[in-house]
This record gives sequence, structure tokens and C-alpha cells, in this order.
Amino acid sequence: MQLKILGCSGGIGGNLRTTSMLLDHDILIDAGTGVGDLLVRELALIDHVFITHSHMDHVTSLPFLADTVGWMRDKPIMVHATEETIAILKTHLFNWLLWPDFAQIPDARNPVLRYEPLALGKPVRFDGRTITALPANHVVPAVGYRIDSGKASLVFTGDTTTNDPLWDEVNRMDNLRYLIIETAFCNQERDLAVASKHLCPSMLAEELSKLRVPAEIYVTHLKPGEVELTMREVEECAAKWKPRMLQNSQIFDF
Repeated sequence: MQLKILGCSGGIGGNLRTTSMLLDHDILIDAGTGVGDLLVRELALIDHVFITHSHMDHVTSLPFLADTVGWMRDKPIMVHATEETIAILKTHLFNWLLWPDFAQIPDARNPVLRYEPLALGKPVRFDGRTITALPANHVVPAVGYRIDSGKASLVFTGDTTTNDPLWDEVNRMDNLRYLIIETAFCNQERDLAVASKHLCPSMLAEELSKLRVPAEIYVTHLKPGEVELTMREVEECAAKWKPRMLQNSQIFDF
């Protein structure tokens, strides 16, 4: 099983892409601007999209994906998300005002998009790959994901702040190999991180102190213009865990 990072920035500009990951060839984890770097033939192979939450940096490519390749496919693209997130997408994005409702195109029986509600802790399985929604603590309903090959697991926290329920789940995993965790702001902006329910380096260290199982740590969602400062503070605050910055196009085999 292979996970490729299509985007991992907290913003855009130059070669920066927002959050999106491609699992093998057919599953997206979030649909930020990084999806746009895939070729059309690669886009047409995507059968499933797992959304962490409804913010634009995580869903902005979903409408374009549906519009670009829907007519090339003989089955719907399945959008997996919580009931709350699905309701937001229906009301505020695929509402015929911002974008057509591709759950009704060409008709409700044969749509381009089909929604599949998911629940925390309930595994979804595809050919030996298991994806499970994990708790997140953000300003809108949100989840993270555990991606499990059977041999090893990768955890992506999604956007989150202090989150004890997440660590309760993570610490029960007996095959955790990788942990991708956000750190959106530098320490000087800790108040903003708290208000917007993100992390800063000092908060990251506080969260990682709750981790009881070994894992390689990767930091994502860094804000453009503050990357070097934030990573320097991450290395100072959380040196014990040897965190590294997640890179665009990075590949995880597990």
C-alpha cells in the first residue's frame, strides 16, 4: 500500500498545495489543491474520497474532480465523510449556487457523486486496506484517519487542536508506523491557534507527550511565510520525538 502526498501546505503560492493524499491509485484522503496536479487519466481512476472536514483547503478540488471526470466513469465517485460534513457540502457547496449538485447529475439514480456517511471508529475496508475515522477537535465537525495495511498503520490527524480522544485511540494501535500531525501556527500566534482550533509548536509538544507508542512523526499544514520559523520552533519544542516536515510528493509505503 502506498500513500503519496499531493499537498500538505496551509496555503497556496508557488509550488505550495493544500491538503490532499492519494492512496494507491483510487482513494483520496482530502481533496485540496494538490489534486489538480494529477493527470486527467489519474483523476478518472479515483473511486473514493475521504474528507476530514468541510474547509475549502481540504475540499476545493472535489467539485472540479466531479466536473472533469464524471462523464468518463461508469460508477459514482464515493464521498466518505461524517453526516455533519456531508450536510455542509450539500448546503454550502454542491447547492446549484456555488456548484451544481453532482449527486443529482445526470440523475439521482446515476449520479457522478454519491455520499457515504461514516462513523467514528467504524472501519471501511477496500481490498486489504482499512480506513477508520478518528476523533478530531476543530471549529467545524472534523475527523482524522487511520490507514491500515494490516502490516502497518499511518495516522493523519486532520486539522485539530488539543485532542485527548485521539491519543486514546492511537495508543491502542499495535502497528503504528507513521503519524502526520498538523502545526498551523508559530508559537507567537498561540492564541490564534487556540481560537481557530489548530496547533502551534508548543502545543504540538504537549500533544506528542501523550503518545505512548513509537512512530515516525511528520508535521503538516504549515502556513506560507512562517514555514522556517515554525519548523525551527517545532525542532526546539518537540526534539524528543524527532519530527520532520511533511513534503509534497513524499511517498509512504506500508
